[in-house]
Amino acid sequence: MPSSVVAKMIYVDETEILRVIYVSGMVYDYKKVLLEVYEAMKASDSKGTFLNQNIKNNYEFVKVELK
Repeated sequence: MPSSVVAKMIYVDETEILRVIYVSGMVYDYKKVLLEVYEAMKASDSKGTFLNQNIKNNYEFVKVELK
């Protein structure tokens, strides 16, 4: 089911970075996210709710400026 908040998620296993591309166009990299957490988010019914409850405020992040 499409998310009204999350447009796309990319997980880089080697660095444990979860890149979240929001519907608004903003891009954030969340650091040291375990693969299991990413897989749980992928499987969740609501990506936005999962993000708010399990990712935000639990992982260090950086806003990515795309060129």
